[in-house]
Amino acid sequence: MKVAVFDEATNSHPWTQFAHQGDVGIRGYGASAGEAFENAARAMTSVVTPIGLLSAKETTRIRCQAPNLEILFVDWLNALIYEMATRQMLFRDFHVDINGDVLRAEVHGERVDVGHHEPAVELKGATMTELKVGRGKDGRWIAQCVVDV
Repeated sequence: MKVAVFDEATNSHPWTQFAHQGDVGIRGYGASAGEAFENAARAMTSVVTPIGLLSAKETTRIRCQAPNLEILFVDWLNALIYEMATRQMLFRDFHVDINGDVLRAEVHGERVDVGHHEPAVELKGATMTELKVGRGKDGRWIAQCVVDV
C-alpha cells in the first residue's frame, strides 16, 4: 500500500480542529494510522461537547471495511456518527485496530445528558472534503477531513 506524505507543520497535540466554511475540519495524529484515527475521533467528539465531560460507561464495537485508508477513515467516522445518533451516546475512549482493509474498534462513552453535556451541534456526517490519511514530514500519521455539522 502506498502511503502519502504531507507537508504539515509539526504539531505536538494528538488532535486539532480547523475551520471550513460552515463546517469543522478534524485532524488526528498518531504513531500509527489506528492511533491517528482514534485521535481524529476525539477531535470529532470535541465538536459536540468537551471530551472531559464524558465518562466511559458503555462499550460499543465497530467494524468497517474499505478499499483504502482514506475511505476507511471516512467510513470509521460515519460509523461513529451513526452509533452516536442511534444509541444517543457520545464517546470518549477509542481503541482502533487496522488490519489490511478492515478496521475493528471498541469505543467507550455514555448516553447524552443534554443538561450535563450541553451538545453544541449535531454531527451529520464525515465528508471527503480536505480528506488526507498518511504520514507527515515528522513521520507521524495524520488523518483528517471535514465534518458536516
